[in-house]
Amino acid sequence: MPSSHVIGPVTAAPPSARALLRDVFGFREYRPDQEEIVEHVVAGGDAFVLMPTGGGKSLCYQLPALVRPGAGIIVSPLISLMKDQVDALQAAGVSAAAYNSSLEAGEARRTLATLHSGELDLLYVAPETLMTESFLSRLHEIQEGAGGAGIALFAIDEAHCVSQWGHDFRPEYVQLGRLRGLFPGVPVIACTATADPQTRDDVRARLSLSDAPCYVTGFDRPNIRYTVVEKREPLHQLKVFLDGRPGEAGIVYCLSRKRTEEVAGKLAAAGLPAAAYHAGLPAGERRRVQDAFARDDLLVVVATVAFGMGIDKSNVRFVVHFDLPKSIESYYQETGRSGRDGMPAEALLLFGLGDAAVVHSLIEGGGRGGANGEPGYERDPEQVRVELHKLSSMVGYADGLTCRREALLGYFGEPYPAPCGNCDTCLEPPETYDATEHAQMALSCVYRLRQSFGIAHVIDVLRGSESEKILRFGHDRLSTYGIGANVSRDHWQSLIRQLIHRGYLTQDIARFSVLKLTAKAQPLLHGEEALVLAKPRTRVATKKQRKAADRSARAAGLAGLEVDEALFERLRALRKRLADAQRVPAYVVFSDATLAEMAARKPATEADLLEVGGVGQTKLERYGDAFLEVIAGGEGSGSDESAPY
Repeated sequence: MPSSHVIGPVTAAPPSARALLRDVFGFREYRPDQEEIVEHVVAGGDAFVLMPTGGGKSLCYQLPALVRPGAGIIVSPLISLMKDQVDALQAAGVSAAAYNSSLEAGEARRTLATLHSGELDLLYVAPETLMTESFLSRLHEIQEGAGGAGIALFAIDEAHCVSQWGHDFRPEYVQLGRLRGLFPGVPVIACTATADPQTRDDVRARLSLSDAPCYVTGFDRPNIRYTVVEKREPLHQLKVFLDGRPGEAGIVYCLSRKRTEEVAGKLAAAGLPAAAYHAGLPAGERRRVQDAFARDDLLVVVATVAFGMGIDKSNVRFVVHFDLPKSIESYYQETGRSGRDGMPAEALLLFGLGDAAVVHSLIEGGGRGGANGEPGYERDPEQVRVELHKLSSMVGYADGLTCRREALLGYFGEPYPAPCGNCDTCLEPPETYDATEHAQMALSCVYRLRQSFGIAHVIDVLRGSESEKILRFGHDRLSTYGIGANVSRDHWQSLIRQLIHRGYLTQDIARFSVLKLTAKAQPLLHGEEALVLAKPRTRVATKKQRKAADRSARAAGLAGLEVDEALFERLRALRKRLADAQRVPAYVVFSDATLAEMAARKPATEADLLEVGGVGQTKLERYGDAFLEVIAGGEGSGSDESAPY
């Protein structure tokens, strides 16, 4: 067994998983279901694990890999994600490595030699590397040979990529289903943060894990505040949001490459530290942006969905969706990249009707990745149907008036006793009004326009515009011309959007998004029913609401302890200096949650510091003196002599 497993004097018996949890990772207790999963895999059992981002999935395979003889083989989709996890493990004293195309020849040979000698605890590989005949033959040699300790387990991270019904299907993941037959005595654990029941069953079947226990620990991320606002002047809305969060790191997701560059450029011009990231940028620029973000040198990344899966950064404080995601699964996973340390985080969605139409068109007419300019391919009609259903669910969530958390968890089949007290509809319930008369005006106008025009033209007619188009078609002679002139364009846009989402109108995407009446519109149009709608919400939460929610979430995460904010900032500064000296991301040293607990408990001795979550033996030895000095009131040190290496 590698020496990194051993804490203290060498003994005949390997340390228990619980001892490693404390001494290596610095946690006193397991999170829900972790211990049962760990012990099951340690005993040689297979498992399917569905845990929210930040819920502790990694420990479910890292701990068994440390306890079981041999190396744990971890399948990871991105080189950047491998690097982040390996950095964090090495900082905790674990013998971990990655084997991928980024390694130089000499480093690759040394990594394989370490694997063959039995000195590695965990090895991270990409699925296409793992499933080559040469690498599989190498693993068979290790498993069967006398020199090495064998293979401890296979862990398949981001396992939803196996399923074509998942939101991030990757064909290279499908081959992983062969592992169970190729290595029948080695446990396989598949992990993901997001999968609806259909995707869940598909993943288990493809990986030959249908008979393995399925652990679903719940989807709730109580520290994340969910907010949806109507998209009006989105760049201004984004700037206002960012202005209220100075010094905080976050991700802004956009639908296209062009949009990311436009938004990042305008933010940078306004003096905000932002940069674009998408798959079309040179590899060197992508690495520069990702490394700067990981090390807190860059605070805001404006990105397509090409950015994020490889991010293991725990102190992301917010995620903004500048454009509408394609599905609730995508939205959940992307928002889940904030607040992984359990500290307060925000998820803001700017919701516009036009975005829904664009995504709908991309799903129907483009291949996978078409939104980001990647080449398309022929779509499976059933997959298109599933994706359109998922988009409809996403629109329904964004347009809802109920507790966001209740709606989000309900989609995944997890009942939630609303209100949650940490979303926009709970913190500031939307105002409603009797929209019956205005709805009848809009529906009547669509009818008199022969259901042949889009939203903008319908609004122009209602407001009595004298545009060339209206005069050319003679629409100034319609009975509905000008009947809504005393109501703003924004009001009509919001009303028509809600009529579409509630099923009174549809948009014919194939015919330039013209509006059409549905059968449901007839009773409302004829005065047989009333309609109550929400007034548009365009502002983000007030600073007062934000501070109240932050205090609530922080107190919940720290068992009600009060954080010394000034000390917390001094500890962050020390962490940044140490991380820069080691050329690693700041969160590899300690997470924000660990620093907050230090700033609340104010440990005075090494024994006290070990009681703080996230402080293990190795990190105590490397960083303990420096952090205790700052907590005691000293300046801390940023000099090279005081760096832990």
